[in-house]
Amino acid sequence: MQGLVIKSTGSWYQVFAEDGNTYSCRIKGKFRIKGIQTTNPIAVGDQVDFELEPNADTGVINKLRDRKNYIIRKSINLSKQSQIIAANLDQAFLIVTLASPRTSLGFIDRFLVVAEAYDIPTSLIFNKLDLYNEDGLAMLADYKSIYENIGYPCYEVSALEGTNISQIEGLLKDKTTLFSGHSGVGKSSLINAILPDFELKTGEVSEWSDKGQHTTTFAEMHQLPFGGYLVDTPGIRELGIVDIEKEELSHFFVEMRDRLNQCKFNNCRHINEPGCAVIEAVEQGEIEPSRYDSYQSIYFGNDTRA
Repeated sequence: MQGLVIKSTGSWYQVFAEDGNTYSCRIKGKFRIKGIQTTNPIAVGDQVDFELEPNADTGVINKLRDRKNYIIRKSINLSKQSQIIAANLDQAFLIVTLASPRTSLGFIDRFLVVAEAYDIPTSLIFNKLDLYNEDGLAMLADYKSIYENIGYPCYEVSALEGTNISQIEGLLKDKTTLFSGHSGVGKSSLINAILPDFELKTGEVSEWSDKGQHTTTFAEMHQLPFGGYLVDTPGIRELGIVDIEKEELSHFFVEMRDRLNQCKFNNCRHINEPGCAVIEAVEQGEIEPSRYDSYQSIYFGNDTRA
């Protein structure tokens, strides 16, 4: 039987099958020895084949069907293993806040690099609009200009007050969309505003650390009443980049990509080489310094700053 993985709880997976039922499934051991260097060989969004176990209502996944894409991050513990966040996505929404907790430009840029590398169109959703004072609104305008100028759609919402929620609903229709972001940015609150019947648990932001508390423990896919799927994931505190070589990193900064063939040297690293079109664009204000700082940070391996 074929099905869609809609929830992952570590060793068990909820699979929505072609017969309209949902089954709890585990995986065969061979998945772990096929060179898949991730903590989860199966991810939410995967299409799989499975067999029901004799005299039970559980199944065993025996085949992973080809993925069109996936999004992956490096684990931050000492194992340095990688984790596939979700697979077969039409788009990703990175939920961003400028206060309580603040999402750094570096974190945004790392997420966008990963999304570019795996060909996942991404939009930035600026939440907690209700908290912004005049200075906050000015910062919001600055953040938006950085990303809108290089082609990333940006939206302003307040999950608490319901501001612009209908606009987000329109973007979700008939698509499979990943919701991601730091813990505490209001991801679950935003999903509740879109789908009030779900009543996802929400958490407070820690006063001493200004970090959100995890309220989503496992990745889960929700079917939308107006068509499409929403993939809710645990909050990401740090995002390590996986499987991107230094030599190809600049290809995933969209504003650098168009200038790469203008550099004097074909093997230009865009660090300190003479005749570098990227450095020249930074100096002339055509590339944002914050984006170039992120490029250098990732290039030299300092790629998990919050």
